[in-house]
Amino acid sequence: MHLIIQRMIKSHILTALLASLLVIGGVALAQRPVRNVSGARHPNLAAAQRLSRQAFERIAQAQQANEWDMQGHAQKAKDLLEQANNELKLAAQAANRNPR
Repeated sequence: MHLIIQRMIKSHILTALLASLLVIGGVALAQRPVRNVSGARHPNLAAAQRLSRQAFERIAQAQQANEWDMQGHAQKAKDLLEQANNELKLAAQAANRNPR
């Protein structure tokens, strides 16, 4: 009987460890958008980029806090925010090419 309990405990510990590694790996892969628009040259675009990063972080927090399935919608929102972040960078680069 004692051996069965030990095996059950080891199994539960192993399961918890593997689940933790998966969560850590998921967080590592889903990095927030980078801040790469100059606030000095483009204050409005930089502010928009900062807000998109904040939204991304809040969605990640919601994903961690909620145990129910969000049917991929939260991840899609994060993907779209990353795309918006990239577009803001491209907008800043385009503005840099335009002479004043």
